[in-house]
Amino acid sequence: MTYFAPEARAAFDGLGYRGFWMGYFAARSAPLGKVPIEMVTALFYNFAPARVAKALPAAWEIAGPEAALQARAESAVAALRRYGLTADENVTVAAELTGKAAREAPLAGRPLFAANRALPWPDEPLAALWHAATLLREQRGDTHIAVLAANGISGRECNVLQTAAGKVPREYMAVARDYDDESWRRHEEQLAERGLVGDDGTLTAAGRELMDTIESTTDALSLSVLDVLSDDEVETLFQALTPIARAVVAAGDLPAMTPMNLRRNELDDSSAHLGP
Repeated sequence: MTYFAPEARAAFDGLGYRGFWMGYFAARSAPLGKVPIEMVTALFYNFAPARVAKALPAAWEIAGPEAALQARAESAVAALRRYGLTADENVTVAAELTGKAAREAPLAGRPLFAANRALPWPDEPLAALWHAATLLREQRGDTHIAVLAANGISGRECNVLQTAAGKVPREYMAVARDYDDESWRRHEEQLAERGLVGDDGTLTAAGRELMDTIESTTDALSLSVLDVLSDDEVETLFQALTPIARAVVAAGDLPAMTPMNLRRNELDDSSAHLGP
């Protein structure tokens, strides 16, 4: 919601950033500081390098990382308040437990997560909750990229693989991640040569097996962020976060379709399902 809430768009526009993507790349990469464009391209794995280069480093000539960090944090809290969330007991508990997990989550090999964790920790519960959730999101994202790379799937190939799995329509992904017909076909052919995509553009049995491996490995590695919490704390965290997630979705800022294929079909169940 940091990227889609009108508060965020207004904040980034107010800094002078030009268009959605300049604000996106500036805000999300701001914890890194003014690093070489190659580093941002590497960490923002599935984006077209040309898309990144249009935004950075030009954004820093308009407003620096410190201003972007302040804008993203303040606009996120403003949006959460508009959704009806307050610093009540539920938000306070969620902030405390997500913070506990984020502070102790595995750091090694997760550069974007590390950069975010080095930032000052907010005191206000809504700000602390958003900050901790952002850390955990980037921790999982770094993990997912490592798993993709270990399985030989490039950033551009993984978008095509997602579409071949039927999770996101090609027409949507091509626009969201900057593919023309030629580049899409090239990556599709690369996957087909490895037996992962068939002539009809859908996953083969080998492709489905690889996708399952990538997702299950990412899940297994990411679950370690909960090791610092007791079973009771994990259950309490799910009970606290689920109504917050419902409020965010109900506000309507987050699109129903995203390149990440975010799921909403589990929000009727707030249990962590820790039992056998």
